[in-house]
Amino acid sequence: MKAEVFHLVDVLQTQEAAMLQVEVACRDECVLDREQVLNVIRRAFGRESTANYVKRLDEEGRIFKSIVAIENDRVIGHIVYTLLPVEVDGKPVRAIGLSCLSVDPEKQSLGVGSRLIKHSLPLVAQAGMAAVIVLGHPRYYPRFGFSAEIAQKLKAPFSGKPSFMALELVPNALQGSSGSVEYAPVYLEE
Repeated sequence: MKAEVFHLVDVLQTQEAAMLQVEVACRDECVLDREQVLNVIRRAFGRESTANYVKRLDEEGRIFKSIVAIENDRVIGHIVYTLLPVEVDGKPVRAIGLSCLSVDPEKQSLGVGSRLIKHSLPLVAQAGMAAVIVLGHPRYYPRFGFSAEIAQKLKAPFSGKPSFMALELVPNALQGSSGSVEYAPVYLEE
């Protein structure tokens, strides 16, 4: 893993430590967490379709990493990364998608989502991923290093939108004249 990612995470943890107002532990999701995870997703997004989306990602074997935030033995947040084929200048890039970040509405704005992202980025980098792609809030994700500018050369159904962003875990991993992100149908249905 590159030192830049660790440095970014350290800076973010220092800046936001005072914001976190709950005792939260982050760990890999286990089978026993599944129903709590789906309930958090339902509550966070206010609809069943997002929970069904995450279930389908799992059923189709697309989940790369799934992490929960726990407070008092209760799941209060969840982040899932999925396998996502990416090419730049005709060459494959080891990339994943940050496919869903959810925090129980009672725990939102307390730093739980930030904690999940900061906990998980070094893990996916250590697993050999070079880049992360997200379709997310354009004012939230840039604080973690995600950039619409980095993603602008990637052809995808979401290209050109400020919510379509990328983060290079390996410097210049997405540099080139053109690239593409191949989204499976399940991604486009949500």
